[in-house]
Formats: sequence, C-alpha cells, structure tokens
Amino acid sequence: EQLSQGDTPTRRKILINGKAPGRDIRTDPRKKRIAQLSQNMHFLADMTVEEFLRMHAKSRNRNSDTVEQVIEIANTLTGESIQPGHQLTILSGGQSRALMAADIAVISDSPIVLIDEIENAGIKKQEALKLLAAEGKIVLVVTHDPVLALMTKRRIVMRNGGVRQVITTSTGEMNVCSELVKLDNYMMTLRDTIRQGGLVEQAVVV
Repeated sequence: EQLSQGDTPTRRKILINGKAPGRDIRTDPRKKRIAQLSQNMHFLADMTVEEFLRMHAKSRNRNSDTVEQVIEIANTLTGESIQPGHQLTILSGGQSRALMAADIAVISDSPIVLIDEIENAGIKKQEALKLLAAEGKIVLVVTHDPVLALMTKRRIVMRNGGVRQVITTSTGEMNVCSELVKLDNYMMTLRDTIRQGGLVEQAVVV
C-alpha cells in the first residue's frame, strides 16, 4: 500500500513496471494507485454521507449522480440501511465499510484494492469481493476465511514476511467453495433474521 522504497522495516522496494514510483504517486492522495478496505474503518468527519460522497466525487472529477449510485450499492452490502442524510460519525462499522467498498468501486480510480480481513467487517463479503472485481480492479485479499480464499483464482501463502507459495485454485477446491458458499449464505440469512428481531426455531440442512 505504501509503495515502499527501502523505508520500511523490511527495507524492500516496490517497483511499477520495473521502475521506482514517483514521489507524487506515493504522497498525492489524488494519484494513489492502491485503495484499502479494512475491518477497522470509521469516519471522523462531521458531515453527512451525501456531503462526503459529493466532495470525494468532485475531487475525482466524477459526476454528482454517482452519489446515489454509491449509496444504492452500499445498501446491498449491509443489512442496516444507509441514508444520504446520515451523519458519517453515527454509522456502524458495517455501514462504514459497506459505504467505503461502494465508494472504492464507483468513485475511486485506484486500479488496485487491498482488502484486509473483510470477513470481520460486518458486511456481505462475497458481494463486496464480486463488486470490486467486476470493476476491473486487481483485488488483493488478506484473509483466513476459506470462502473468500477459495473464491479467488490464486492465493499467496505468506510466511515470515515473504511469499512462500502461490497456489492456483483447483477444480476440486471450486466445488468445495460452492458448498461453503451455500452454508455462508445460510448464516447470512440467520444473521439478518436475528437482526430484525425474528425467531430461528428450526434448523435447516444446507
């Protein structure tokens, strides 16, 4: 995310097309090539959802109608409705991350998205991952969740700060993923039912 140039504890350097990135790419938020979505994102700005999105859209030279699009998409990722007039500071963790996922997909032009343990973010993780990937972005997911890991074409095994192995998802793993997705969707249904005050009195075989 930092496009490090020997200035981190590992002293590693990140090259883009074999060349060191310019200082402006590393420091100018408008030219940032990597967007991040993590489990610990919260808003501190004292403004409404609509005001924030319009400001961000303007800074990225996007049309103002993208604001409604972002909110509509965000509401497909969270069970708690987000309204244009909501203050950013009162949004729950799940609402905040759903809004940021939609914002990254629609407004941000960063070609690379780093997602940190989105399974703990309180949003519909499968939909969020598909949304970002559908926008043609390179999506890197840090996860221990088998559903997310097996949804990807490749996964990188890290150890002691380095890449130890790159695994291509096999046909057998894809089949396992299909079964896990069914179970995960069932859990999401139960979560929504409980959130809305419903009763869960009968077990369902998935």
